[in-house]
Amino acid sequence: MAFISTAVRATHLVTNAAWFGGSLFGAVGLNPASREPDTERERVEVSGTGWERWGPVQGAAIGLHLLSGLAILADNRHRVVSHPPTSGAVVAKTGLTGAAVAASAAAYYHGKRLGDASGEDGHPREPEVAEHARRTLAWLQWATPALTGALLVLDAQLGEQQRGVAGLLDRPW
Repeated sequence: MAFISTAVRATHLVTNAAWFGGSLFGAVGLNPASREPDTERERVEVSGTGWERWGPVQGAAIGLHLLSGLAILADNRHRVVSHPPTSGAVVAKTGLTGAAVAASAAAYYHGKRLGDASGEDGHPREPEVAEHARRTLAWLQWATPALTGALLVLDAQLGEQQRGVAGLLDRPW
């Protein structure tokens, strides 16, 4: 049973890392690089192509993250109910996970709107829609890495709650 529990926890952490890392790369690398081509259409195509390729991986990571999170919650249900610090962390983690899913979905939606509003000649067919999507994506691109990064911190906190009293770093030198 320990092997299954370890595999589920590892899946949960690795999928969060993929979700975090992919969204952070998008904000730091892909989106700024997509501003380098000369025409608006090329800029949208570069960004759109990158996100279309990453989308299935990120979608799978999110789905597996949610499923493994449910499995961990089921496995630790007694501790979640009887240990108030764990209960609080799980409530916070659930809220952050919901917000991260919402941010990822909103980024997908507005990215699609931006792509659909772009014209073939490099000028937007729907300038107001394109500008609204662009403005929304400018701040939304940071929401997913911030939220998934916070989830990683909560996972570290939950791990600390489970270990013994003193670890190597807790001992006075």
